[in-house]
Amino acid sequence: MSHKKQSLLLFLIITLSCAWASIGFAATDSKTLRMATTTSTENSGLLRYLLPYFTKDTGYEVHVIAVGTGKALRMGQDGDVDVVLVHAPPAEAKFVAAGYGDKRYPVMYNDFVILGPKDDPAKVGEAKSLNDAMKRIASTHAIFVSRGDDSGTNKKEIRLWKAADIKPHGAWYREAGQGMGKVIQMTDELNAYTLSDRGTWIAFRAKTNLKIVYQHDKGLYNPYGVIAVSQKRYPDINHKAAQTFIDWIISDRGQKLISEYKIAGQQLFTPDAQKVTSNGVK
Repeated sequence: MSHKKQSLLLFLIITLSCAWASIGFAATDSKTLRMATTTSTENSGLLRYLLPYFTKDTGYEVHVIAVGTGKALRMGQDGDVDVVLVHAPPAEAKFVAAGYGDKRYPVMYNDFVILGPKDDPAKVGEAKSLNDAMKRIASTHAIFVSRGDDSGTNKKEIRLWKAADIKPHGAWYREAGQGMGKVIQMTDELNAYTLSDRGTWIAFRAKTNLKIVYQHDKGLYNPYGVIAVSQKRYPDINHKAAQTFIDWIISDRGQKLISEYKIAGQQLFTPDAQKVTSNGVK
């Protein structure tokens, strides 16, 4: 190889090395945070309300990817995001235990509600328990629209059927594979039943003819947690931005803003960052 070609090759190697170094630096020290979160935090309007305050306070811009909790955790598992904000504590605990996340921090909670038609043909409103409510839907074959997307809500719904000793199937059970807002719309169109987080329901209730047919049961508790993706496993993630977001959202400032977020005078989420156990699950 000629001296000229050797010099050119060396120049290309140095140029590419610098480019890769700059990409790695950008990933770990960027002012952009990549966050995967459940659709409920997006559909409820909470993030549109919160994130401008976070950006103003810290200088970090947030790129939000709103998907089901299952997919959000898979994105974290693959190192495609820096932080996850989700609502499925058993799945979150496994995520941390497997070394994909640092620690789960409780952030807030609301609860789930069962929505249905105003005339409530399955008489879910007369149920004496949560198991009774699920059995009334199944036994009457009233149409039930499931998220069917491995979201936190879908995971909760599956646990509710299992607790009631029911394996939902057949024409009455519709798996949508959609986010909460879309599922509420579909449920309204089909004059059906569904399980929703209260926050998204409050944001959408004026647009539907549905009503809450069952609520205020301890089995419908819905906690949210935030987890930074492991920098040990993925050295190039923006761990600094992730921890900055966590510190901010569990701070007095972040918690106060969550408590003040209301629609039509109704609070959607209750701050819950006071206590953390060894694995982050209260």
